[in-house]
Amino acid sequence: MPETKQDKVLLACPHCGHQQPEPRAAFSTNCKKCGRHFRVQDVLHPVQRAPERALDLRRIICFECGAELDVPASAESTMCKKCSRYVDLHDYRIAVAVAKNFKTKGRFVVEPKGYAFNTETVAGEVVIRGKFHGKLAAERSLTIYSTAEIKGSLTAAHLVIPAENHFRWPDCINVGSAEIAGELAASLHATGTVTLRSTARFFGNLDAGHLAVEAGAVVVGNMNIGSTARNKQTRLL
Repeated sequence: MPETKQDKVLLACPHCGHQQPEPRAAFSTNCKKCGRHFRVQDVLHPVQRAPERALDLRRIICFECGAELDVPASAESTMCKKCSRYVDLHDYRIAVAVAKNFKTKGRFVVEPKGYAFNTETVAGEVVIRGKFHGKLAAERSLTIYSTAEIKGSLTAAHLVIPAENHFRWPDCINVGSAEIAGELAASLHATGTVTLRSTARFFGNLDAGHLAVEAGAVVVGNMNIGSTARNKQTRLL
C-alpha cells in the first residue's frame, strides 16, 4: 500500500539542518543533503537533558600578585591568570611530626598527635589541636583548642576560641576579628569586631574596632574600643 501524506513528517537533519519528509514510523534514515545517518525517532522525540548544575566556585587571592581568582570549590590547585604562578589549594591534615613549609589556600589542620615544627605556614583556614612551632598566618580563620601547643608567631584574619577550650599567649595577637566562646588570656589587637560569647572568659588588654559582649561573659583588662576611644581606657571586672 503506498504511503499517504499523513504517514510522513518533515524532519530536520540534526547534523546540517536540512529538512526532508520521512515516514513517521521509520527507525532511521540518511540525510539527502549531507548523507549522514540519523534516527528518526530521536528527532521526533528528543531526550530532554537535565539542566547543567552551576559550577561551585570560590574566590581566592594569588599569593604572589594579589589577583582575585574564581576557582572550582573542588580544585586542588590552579594557575594565576595574571602572573601564571602556581597556587596550592590542597587541604593538609598533620597527624605525625612534620618539618616543612606550607603555603595553601586550603585547610591546614594539626591533629592532637600532630606536630608541625621548623615551619612557616600560610593557609586559608587553620585548626590547631596539636603542636605547632614556627610562623603561622591564617588568611581566613584560626581555631585554637586547649590541646594546642603553639610556639613562634601567629596572625589571623579571624580568631576562634571554641567553648570549653582555653588558650594563653604571652604576646599581642594581631587579628582582623575574633570570636571567643572559651577562655583567652592574651593581649588582642583587632581591626574589626571582637565577639565575646556568654561562655567567654577574656583576660588581657583589648584594642578593637568594635566589641560585642554577651551576657555572662567575663572580661578582665583594659579596653580600647573604636576609633574615638583610642585614648580612653576602661577596666572591666
